Amino acid sequence: MDQDVALGVQFAVTQADLADLRLAGRLGEYAIVYRVTRSQQGGGFGDQDNKPYAWGVLVYVDAMLARINSARGHGREWNSLDRLEPWLREQGFWYWWTRNDLEPLGETGEPQDDGKEEPDPDTMRIDHLS
Repeated sequence: MDQDVALGVQFAVTQADLADLRLAGRLGEYAIVYRVTRSQQGGGFGDQDNKPYAWGVLVYVDAMLARINSARGHGREWNSLDRLEPWLREQGFWYWWTRNDLEPLGETGEPQDDGKEEPDPDTMRIDHLS
């Protein structure tokens, strides 16, 4: 099933529409940042096998959910939340929800290093207190 359909996205707007929608009082107060399957190969991350996901943005217009599209009609995509945050602020959003329905919890694709070494079972010993 298409992700936008599952989320209830009803139409799309472009970045250029946002200022007029806000001025008219039709734009919701917050945005929704959500994980999407990449459809663009920009930003130096052209290997979709290694980087299959990007971030998209949804906004409420007249209480209906709309996706932010580029001027060419494709969904806008960001490869980093660090790059997306300033863009959201420039558009007048001071808070947003973030959701990731595509990647399982706790799996980032990179090994986690908590700074603790795993004990070697061959050299472990059990000390008993007497």
